[in-house]
Amino acid sequence: MPYRIKGICILFLVCLAGCVATESVAPFERGHLSEVGMAWDPDSRNTRLKGHVYTSKEASSGGAGAAGGGCGCN
Repeated sequence: MPYRIKGICILFLVCLAGCVATESVAPFERGHLSEVGMAWDPDSRNTRLKGHVYTSKEASSGGAGAAGGGCGCN
């Protein structure tokens, strides 16, 4: 039984070592990574609007810096 646990731990560490990034992104490749299709949410205006509506309806202040009372009039 202890050999099985040690084997699983070694296998886990080997897999984890394979996930380490060893190269950085070159400056000329950064343009490809910053394309609209690579963004988490390509429409930033829509994201800000959704965040504003959410904080207004929840009557709380979030990371966007908006605070509301639930009526949406801020």
